[in-house]
Amino acid sequence: MRRDDLPELHYIATIANLASIRQHGILSHKQASRVQHTSVAMREMQERREKVVVPGARPLHEYVNLYICARNKMLFKIKGKHAELCVLRISTDVLELPGVVVTDQNASSKYVRFAPVDAGLSRLDSDLVFAEYWTHSDDPIQEWRHGSIKCAEVLIPDRADPRFIQGGYVSCEASRSTVESAAQGFPVTIDGHLFFR
Repeated sequence: MRRDDLPELHYIATIANLASIRQHGILSHKQASRVQHTSVAMREMQERREKVVVPGARPLHEYVNLYICARNKMLFKIKGKHAELCVLRISTDVLELPGVVVTDQNASSKYVRFAPVDAGLSRLDSDLVFAEYWTHSDDPIQEWRHGSIKCAEVLIPDRADPRFIQGGYVSCEASRSTVESAAQGFPVTIDGHLFFR
């Protein structure tokens, strides 16, 4: 994969956090713990991520985790909460920030590799990351691997400034109305397909 293959990056957020995100930016897990917010994170996943240290760098919880493609296993697991969610569209300009790391799959996977931006992107297969589905009914190992690849991440140290947020996607008209109430003037597009609807 090359930078040109990336129109945008994604961050899964609750609509309830939009006003705060627009003010403070997207915060790492560590920084967000100091701000009142509603989390979509699964506790068991956060416990795993808490133990991960990016090689030669910092603990994983000190990074903002952006997805290359939000239509992935994480969003699928919480699809029942779709009306409360917004997938933020993040400018690929964040790739120019110092200390950015790319993972070739979910950052808490046992087999993940971390790399600087260009090297990390070059390890990714666009067809796998942007695939419609990751299921392989005839090969459970391939299904597990593909599911983890679909969750490839871009890690931003500490915080992604609000200037990088270009808008968002919601699953339905009701969600768009909620966004308009919570964050007036925030541009959103309805995309039920992204949310597995």
